[in-house]
Amino acid sequence: SCHNCPDVVQALNLMAVLNPGIGHTMIDGALFQSEVNERKIMAVPTVYLNGEAFGQGRMTLEEIIAKIDTGAVAREAEKLAAKEAFDVLIVGGGPAGAAAAIYAARKGVRTGVVAERFGGQVLDTLAIENFISVKETDGPKLSAGLEQHVREYDVDIMNLQRAEALVPGANGLTEVRLASGATLKSKSVIISTGARWREMNVPGEKEYRGRGVAYCPHCDGPLFKGKRVAVIGGGNSGVEAAIDLAGVVAHVTLLEFDKALRADAVLQKKLFSLPNVTVITSALTTEAIGDGEKVNGLIYKDRTNDEAHTAVHTIPLEGIFVQIGLLPNTDWLKGTIGLSAHGEVEVDARGQTSLPGVFAAGDCTTVPFKQIIIAMGEGAKAALGAFDHLIRSSAPA
Repeated sequence: SCHNCPDVVQALNLMAVLNPGIGHTMIDGALFQSEVNERKIMAVPTVYLNGEAFGQGRMTLEEIIAKIDTGAVAREAEKLAAKEAFDVLIVGGGPAGAAAAIYAARKGVRTGVVAERFGGQVLDTLAIENFISVKETDGPKLSAGLEQHVREYDVDIMNLQRAEALVPGANGLTEVRLASGATLKSKSVIISTGARWREMNVPGEKEYRGRGVAYCPHCDGPLFKGKRVAVIGGGNSGVEAAIDLAGVVAHVTLLEFDKALRADAVLQKKLFSLPNVTVITSALTTEAIGDGEKVNGLIYKDRTNDEAHTAVHTIPLEGIFVQIGLLPNTDWLKGTIGLSAHGEVEVDARGQTSLPGVFAAGDCTTVPFKQIIIAMGEGAKAALGAFDHLIRSSAPA
């Protein structure tokens, strides 16, 4: 049921088939629990290279090779820096970025997409059942379809590249500086960097990430079979995670900061019908605790009680799944472009930002309701806005 593990396993299989110098062994943790315990694995896939820890979580074939080939970053940066200026440069390769790329390319303008990983957060999504006209799909399948569609057009896709700065340049060109050291130039830019899982930011979270603290119940849930876990968050994501985990683990405790759950009524009804789920509202998680190797508990404060000596509680458990919403990937834009109090890029009805020629779309913007189908529409709109900017700014005086 995990959609990350098969992709990583097949990437390594492919490398082993093509290169006689590479051998690959895949171990199914569900069948060989002793290996999981001996290596203290609490998140999958976990990859070892020559016996040493190499990587954890979803990795594409490109990412694996780039990590092995230590000179790849410098060589790629040199190639990127030599590229001519684009007409439309899209930063981010999720649904918004893909839609923007297709709409821009269909206008016949020089279009580029620079992305940390094409597909974005959709790659970490399992079931998708509300994408209109498609009854059911999943994130990796949709992401592959998006990339395939974009590649049908003359679009320069620059993957595994993280943007670090946006610099309004001279001569009508905006610069996007990358972590690799390269700089790309464009007459217009569309920012579609999406969002990431929000963290609790409590003691123990970073220390035990991958060792009991997890963010993907579909990926890591099976590792906690027969154990006790907590889910932090009472929105749709949190309640869906609790329902999913309840079928695998011994017991689920769901903690919600507010005094009531915020998930859809149908999900709440299902949740409360499960015998191995406990729901605690008005709970502020204050610490993830462990034995130095893995999580063994969680501390929360009862927000309905002001007396500190009775308000703090400890829950013994083996896993904590954090499901408390999203943070926009806009840290690299601070001080350069108009951001809301929540860090989202402020856009008008045409996707225009506070900088002329710079547009934005998708989950990184102030547009409400973070949905795939909405992000795609906003990406199309931003591309049309960018094209309108191009034809107007290039008209003779």
